[in-house]
Amino acid sequence: MASQSQGIQQLLQAEKRAAEKVAEARKRKNRRLKQAKEEAQAEIEQYRLQREKEFKTKEAAVRTLVLLLLFFLLQLLFLSVCMLKNDLFSFFNLA
Repeated sequence: MASQSQGIQQLLQAEKRAAEKVAEARKRKNRRLKQAKEEAQAEIEQYRLQREKEFKTKEAAVRTLVLLLLFFLLQLLFLSVCMLKNDLFSFFNLA
């Protein structure tokens, strides 16, 4: 009976050690998952900042082009008005 009781105690201890190993493995797994999630979040944030910087650069270039286009259109309009004015004066002076 004593050997049977001792065998049961050994089995219970082995089961306890196995449960502890499983619990420790779960903790390690959870730590790895948490670390992977944090690394992924950092990569996502870095990518977002990079894309935002690229967007702002392109946006500034587009704004510059729009301003240049507006400037040239205003010059063209001014020149057209001046030419029309000269044509009108010429027309009325000839008449």
